[in-house]
Amino acid sequence: MPLSPGDKLAQYEILAPLGKGGMGEVYRAKDTHLKRDVALKVLPTAFARDPDRMGRFQREAEVLASLNHPNIAAIYGVVESENARALVMELVEGATLVETIRKGPLPFEEAWKVAAQIRDALEYAHDKGIIHRDLKPANVMLTPETSVQGSIVKLLDFGLAKAFIGPGRESGATTGEDSPTLTMGATEVGVILGTAAYMSPEQAKGKQVDKRADIWSFGVLLYELLTGERLFQGEDTSDTLAQVLTKEPDLSKVPPQARPLLARCLVKDPKKRLRDIGDAEALLAVGQASAGGGLEPALPAHVHSRFGKIITAAAAVFALAAIAVGIGYYRATRTAELKPLVRLDVDLGADVSLGSEPGANTIISPDGTRLVYVSQGKLFTRKLDQPKAIELAGTEGAFGPFFSPDGQWVAFFASGKLKKISVEGGAAVALCDAPGGRGGWWGEDGNIIAVLNSGSGVLSRISSAGGAPTAVTQLAQGEITHRWPQILPGGKAVLFTSHASTNGFDGANIEVMSLSGDGADHRRKILQRGGMFGRYLPGANGAGHLVYINRGTLFAVPFDPDKLEVRGTPSPVLEEVAYSAVYGSAQFEFSRNGTLIYQNGGASGGELFTVQWLDGAGKTQPLLAKADNYMYPHLSPDGTRLAVSTGDVWVYEWPRDTLTRLTFGGGQVPVWSPDGRYIVFRKLGEDMFWIRSDGAGKPQPLTQGKNQQTPYSFTPDGKRLAYHEQDSGTGFDLWTLPIESDGTGLKAGKPEIFLQTQFSERSPYFSPDGRWLAYTSDESGTYQVYVRAFPDNGGKWQISNNGGVYPEFSRDGRTLFFRTEDSRMMLAAGYTVKGDSFVADKPRVWSERRIANTGLNGFNYDLAPDGKRIAALMPVEEKETQQSQSHVIFLENFADELQRKVPVK
Repeated sequence: MPLSPGDKLAQYEILAPLGKGGMGEVYRAKDTHLKRDVALKVLPTAFARDPDRMGRFQREAEVLASLNHPNIAAIYGVVESENARALVMELVEGATLVETIRKGPLPFEEAWKVAAQIRDALEYAHDKGIIHRDLKPANVMLTPETSVQGSIVKLLDFGLAKAFIGPGRESGATTGEDSPTLTMGATEVGVILGTAAYMSPEQAKGKQVDKRADIWSFGVLLYELLTGERLFQGEDTSDTLAQVLTKEPDLSKVPPQARPLLARCLVKDPKKRLRDIGDAEALLAVGQASAGGGLEPALPAHVHSRFGKIITAAAAVFALAAIAVGIGYYRATRTAELKPLVRLDVDLGADVSLGSEPGANTIISPDGTRLVYVSQGKLFTRKLDQPKAIELAGTEGAFGPFFSPDGQWVAFFASGKLKKISVEGGAAVALCDAPGGRGGWWGEDGNIIAVLNSGSGVLSRISSAGGAPTAVTQLAQGEITHRWPQILPGGKAVLFTSHASTNGFDGANIEVMSLSGDGADHRRKILQRGGMFGRYLPGANGAGHLVYINRGTLFAVPFDPDKLEVRGTPSPVLEEVAYSAVYGSAQFEFSRNGTLIYQNGGASGGELFTVQWLDGAGKTQPLLAKADNYMYPHLSPDGTRLAVSTGDVWVYEWPRDTLTRLTFGGGQVPVWSPDGRYIVFRKLGEDMFWIRSDGAGKPQPLTQGKNQQTPYSFTPDGKRLAYHEQDSGTGFDLWTLPIESDGTGLKAGKPEIFLQTQFSERSPYFSPDGRWLAYTSDESGTYQVYVRAFPDNGGKWQISNNGGVYPEFSRDGRTLFFRTEDSRMMLAAGYTVKGDSFVADKPRVWSERRIANTGLNGFNYDLAPDGKRIAALMPVEEKETQQSQSHVIFLENFADELQRKVPVK
């Protein structure tokens, strides 16, 4: 959460922002207890769920607490509040070396005064068993000069530091001010960690490092002080790393007295490098004695003959190239049966906002050379050797993309259709209707297997050229859905997720089915119970693994694709993978060469929202400003309270700024009774319940049924509740429920069917006079808004013309609101009633302001009683979530890592 001057964090009053970086924002603050100014390094709220960043935050605090040196910025403590965590640090006045070097090279004497203080700080840290590993100009501060001793150097940012006594595991990610900081997590081999232009060759190769890595960086920094130029600087990160690994430093621009020292610091082989930074003074004295003698550096000049080819192939890769260079060198110089796992944290860019649509929103091509991702409801493609992404025109509303086997096409769902488009651009081609897509896979035979309708929930086969789909599966007794298929290599079988409960997908199963028969083939077997989004990842020599998600953890188990059998016990291999228990999908995919890409996320897999007032002019005003996994906002009839769900039902009273929890065993889709005394809600896997809105008493069951029921609206007199129910045979159907209230609670009569067809009808909403029922149906091939009379007299009127979901009548009875399926705009249609006919105006744009994209995963707005504004879910401000919403993690050689961790027997 950004802080402003005047805000307080414990006893610290914010005075002004000082800067920000990959680990958060730094503020000047006043310690009101000790009456001194300090620096607060505040960890963003969005990072608090990221174990890598929390590990780095904790590590920096512990490392700084163990160091007490005049040339190292001191830590005073750690402060935590409900909204933020921060390091309380010494406030260092002055400027970084970045600004100093920008003015040009320093005379030798001045440069050495600075370098000597850096040396002293490093020597002290090394004696304490700490290596910095990210020494660079941006992490060195110079205080203003004094008349006694000149500037004082302060070494900053020990966020990547670690004790070098014994092996350890690394984690964390940041972006330096000079060039990207590359990180590798959760393994002791293949580690790339540091800032590219200043990292040592052993860091670039992914090897374990010791204090000699700091000595290399010290030499690079001293060179830059003396020359005003970068020693290693390519066009991009890949070229820079290539120079670190292959380029022999030219010290001709360095004053002669510094060359012996730099020659020993910049030896690529750490065994031949200066072993202790404390010896720098002695080497400098040798240089000064030989000044003018033309002393040349004794640096090795060998470069492996195969490495140049590898660098050429990897050059200009926007982020993954940094890994490719290090791994390429590793492969060229060492033969290993299993290649090391290498991780790269990649930010796709400030303009990228990866959404929460069903399916993986970032995928990698089969050959591992291209990404396709969904940002702001459109598809973008980016080759890994190109600097920028390209928007694929005509893909508005896209979700759930998947590649063709040759990587030349990408299929996706949008506007109630399954479509395809060339990765080079062109027109999008509709293949068939898909009113509720839930995953697809493009087979080597040119056929696609996909789930086209979440209501019917079966796998279908469609030609990639288009045509009529053919059912591949049918739901067994009690099942409600199949989804997220993967055709196994050779096309003889398909993996998919099956589910027989509406209680989320944490209890789903991974199944496999042979595709050798015609039509609906039922030779199925369950491979894993308690898993979802199953994928087969081939390994070396044909051996491979079934990987799947369970509650945010990626599990792996050896799998025989010929016998369609798992072998052994599943093992957890990767934690905190973003997933959706509502859709049953996860944010990971892989290439044929074993590279896994994924998004990091909490166990809930939810997206953070705030609740904002939004008017037709697009202006917003905070309503519930604290971000959380909010869903289903619903205003009380008098407009003074807001019910929301975060997995349980809460009521917020903004006049008193009080948020009260009503349920403790789960609750979703809260709906107020017209008198405001009660809230009806659903429990996943159970029926509808009611509870008093003031929190008195416990939830009480309202209905009992075999299917999931979702409440939506009451008639004005509160005597009837409209809801939809999911049926395995007919999809979603509309029902109404007679309601009685005797002052002590709600009692339900016998449910009555209102509309049941072969299509999915959802979200029924009563008009203020109770005469009309608006709802959403996919009968046209895409979801549209319709109105019928209540009771139904056979008339039906389509309101939307370009897709629409979640209709809601204004309380004055003059307007029908709804939104597009992808939440790109709010729409409204005025209407009149002529006898038994409902006459609606042409829909118009109500507000250009985008609200949170929740797809069909629950409504995301509610009209205020005056009809002039809405309470809308809004994405957390970009500056708070930019990195998490555009952040993708690459794991190179993940298939080999599985062979190590979960060996195939």
